[in-house]
Amino acid sequence: MLFNSEKVQLPRDPNLTDTCNLFLKSRSLPGLLLFIAGAVLLMGIITAEIFYPAGYTTAHSEISDLGATRPPDSISFQPSASIFNTTMIIGGLLILAASLILFWTKTKWYIVLFFALVGTGILGVGLFPGDNVFFHPLFALLTFISGGLAAIVSFEMTHPPFAYLLGLLGVITLFFLFFSPVFIPILGDGGTERFVAYPLIIWMIGLGGYLIGKSG
Repeated sequence: MLFNSEKVQLPRDPNLTDTCNLFLKSRSLPGLLLFIAGAVLLMGIITAEIFYPAGYTTAHSEISDLGATRPPDSISFQPSASIFNTTMIIGGLLILAASLILFWTKTKWYIVLFFALVGTGILGVGLFPGDNVFFHPLFALLTFISGGLAAIVSFEMTHPPFAYLLGLLGVITLFFLFFSPVFIPILGDGGTERFVAYPLIIWMIGLGGYLIGKSG
């Protein structure tokens, strides 16, 4: 008996193939990852705050206190600590994945770099909670500086007037970061940090939604 050595060609849907290729080559996927990352970070912080014992305040408690407070006498409360740290790890990985896909789509190198640094910083914040006096402040500072710069340079990925809003969010982050000694007596440690961190979360969700809609 003779066997046909020719490969069997399965039927393909050209429309489905073209759609998949377009999705991978466009910025829809990194936009989706950024949107999810921003939503995860926001809801994770809120959820960790819900389960944190009484005494945690927006004005005087830092966001990272949800994972662990600073030494000496560092403390952490469950399940808030696990929720917060896991949230940071997931958010960081999602942003790193988005930066990798942006690299594949030939996005400008400095945009990819700042996105990757943001993801690395957030991932490090989750891996090294607030009781780590060396790595945690390092990764937190990396997140805020690279995040502010990423928001500013991401205006090249959008069009006015939305581009200006993204840039403004980055400026707000860097402004409150570098002038924090001025605002801490007014807003408190926690309040000032939120004026640094929350614009970045808004930026992620906004840019992510824009990229999804633009590529759709």
